[in-house]
Amino acid sequence: MKVILLEDVKGKGKKGELCSVSDGYARNFLFPKNLAIEANNAAMAELKSREESKEHHRQEEIAAAKEIAAKLNGKTVTLHAKAGSAGKLFGSITSKEIAAQIETEMGIHVDRKKMNVADIKNFGEYEAEIRLYTGITAKLTICVTE
Repeated sequence: MKVILLEDVKGKGKKGELCSVSDGYARNFLFPKNLAIEANNAAMAELKSREESKEHHRQEEIAAAKEIAAKLNGKTVTLHAKAGSAGKLFGSITSKEIAAQIETEMGIHVDRKKMNVADIKNFGEYEAEIRLYTGITAKLTICVTE
């Protein structure tokens, strides 16, 4: 019997998947616990529309990530920091500070956890790579001045 899973079922599949199970397993376990529904025409049409909707949202996210990448690529973000007599910074510049500066300068929110930056402990220019979506990255320059 073909069923559409409403929840993740160990050994059978994930939520929203179409899978084939024995009649007894479906009637005695999956249906009573509301883990699955029978894959009839109405349920299949709903599943198809849900998958199309999910794909549409994914395409929108990819388009938004590409747009942000185009805005960020090649740009320079300037950060000001205090330093000691040897030109070494007090502490270091973190990805949180860089993300905040990008938001104030360009108005683009960037997740600090998706930023790949080397340790910044001196003045100068550094390269930063930001992962916006799977396979979509943006590279920008971080300029640290006194």
